[in-house]
Amino acid sequence: DALRTKKIDLKQTFPVSEVAWKMPGSRMFIDPKMKVPVDDLIKGMVVQSGNDATVALAEGVGGTVERFVQLMNDQAKVLGMKSTAYRNPEGLTAAGHTTTARDLSILATRLMQDFPEYMHYYAIKKYRYEGTPTTNDTNRNLLLFRDPTVDGLKTGHTQAAGYCLIATAKRDFPNVGGRRLLSIVLGATSENARANESQKLMNWGYTAYEAIKLFDANQAVVTPEVWKGSSNTVRLGRAQALVVAVPAGTGSRLKTQVSRPDPLVAPFAKGQAIGTLKVSAGDQPLVDVPLQALDAVEQAGVLGRAWDAVRLWIK
Repeated sequence: DALRTKKIDLKQTFPVSEVAWKMPGSRMFIDPKMKVPVDDLIKGMVVQSGNDATVALAEGVGGTVERFVQLMNDQAKVLGMKSTAYRNPEGLTAAGHTTTARDLSILATRLMQDFPEYMHYYAIKKYRYEGTPTTNDTNRNLLLFRDPTVDGLKTGHTQAAGYCLIATAKRDFPNVGGRRLLSIVLGATSENARANESQKLMNWGYTAYEAIKLFDANQAVVTPEVWKGSSNTVRLGRAQALVVAVPAGTGSRLKTQVSRPDPLVAPFAKGQAIGTLKVSAGDQPLVDVPLQALDAVEQAGVLGRAWDAVRLWIK
């Protein structure tokens, strides 16, 4: 978020404190004599799981580690990560430092959705900062080397947590295009075990569930009447293709129903949330998808609003 808001930039350099330099565990081997670009610190954190890089970034962004941890906890609340409490930025075991697979899935999903421009970091297989040892220069996500559709995301390991992996892959399918899945494995017994379990989950997700495209991007799901507007109707849909994942073989049972305010009174901004598309398989609800105004509808003039006010009163 600091990059997007231009609080920092990728070419900016951060100093390496004594605290960062002396971090235990996996490192990118930076030291206090160095000033390291943000771009390289991100690579060191993601590819090498460098605790030194993570702390250097935390200090550079937050001013202090403690302040950065507070920012992490604030963001966790915003994202709805209800079972997560951070005590440090690097993830080493600490009293009260907790999370869950569900919360990690929320974090990973929002990372991919909100910051796609930084996803390439998680697919880097090898990295070493100039002037540092070649030790620990290979990404520990073994799936990057096994499955060409895998392009992330992050490994983790402590004695208390075991071997953990958030993995993601994107595979192409007829009619729906690219389909991305996410798997979370916590507490595995080895690097190989977490990779194997992640691969099993990913393959199961792609075979046990099928993706059904209900509507194309910017296709009207419904076009209801508008009151007191410059237009008599508004198209409701999604800016992206509306695709749902359902258990394999149940696609023919899908039903949709639109729930929206009535009457719809202008003005509406393009992209404004208006109503919900409820998707079900038979009598079983599957997902509620927010609908958006695909076009802006301005407020009508005085006479138009007065006429519609009369019509609404009669109605």
